[in-house]
Amino acid sequence: MADSLLSFPPEVAPEDWDTILHAAGNPEQYGALRESPLARIYSPLINVSDLGRPFLFGQLGQSLDGRIATPTGKSHFINSLEAIRHLHRLRALADAVIVGVGTAIADDPQLTVRHVPGPNPARVIIDPAGRLPATARCLRDDGARRIVLQGKVVPRPPGIEALTLPADGGRIEPAAIIDAVGGLGFRRILVEGGADTVSRFLDAQLLDRLHLLVAPLIIGSGPIGISLSVIDGLADALRPRHAIYRFDDGDLLIDCDFSHVEGAP
Repeated sequence: MADSLLSFPPEVAPEDWDTILHAAGNPEQYGALRESPLARIYSPLINVSDLGRPFLFGQLGQSLDGRIATPTGKSHFINSLEAIRHLHRLRALADAVIVGVGTAIADDPQLTVRHVPGPNPARVIIDPAGRLPATARCLRDDGARRIVLQGKVVPRPPGIEALTLPADGGRIEPAAIIDAVGGLGFRRILVEGGADTVSRFLDAQLLDRLHLLVAPLIIGSGPIGISLSVIDGLADALRPRHAIYRFDDGDLLIDCDFSHVEGAP
């Protein structure tokens, strides 16, 4: 069940964001979150210490009709600046951020938090066939760990951690990815994209939470965001608890909570 449309704080005060960041690194400070206007949005991503496994949250930016790009692949930028800042806050709260190699090549993202204060997360790229170029911006040495999950041994630039995992049919299973990444000590993991990667983790019932960032435009054609296994009827559809927030510049954030959904992690 959703609440009525909520307003995302139009201006995030530095001291409020500092409270969130401090609590993210200090579990004993969770109680301080109650005083922050950002608590409802970000505290579910922080207070995850008792799960006994990594906490996974995803994000996906799309249009009103669920498109993530035009047919020619143009996607910069579907979402507004406030939505992009929100994405960077998600990165700052994550120990590690995961993207697929398709997104790493097509968008060449930095996967940093340059729009907000906070630490850069470790960057994890899923690259089963060794397609990721050594010049990719996500591999730049800025002090954050850089990890490539590969299906075969491929030479990597100095400083890159490479883990070789089974890749059936050219794909590494989401559960194997989380076992590997969790084994490196990461407990809050952001699955950032692309749409195929987010969909695979959602289909595998591994996402605890998903932030859909919806822009007020209709593209009309092009690739779809979420694509899951075929279901027989609407009774089989996922029905997460959710809250909807409106950014001051028009985009919507739909915060989906899958923790109660049957079969969820």
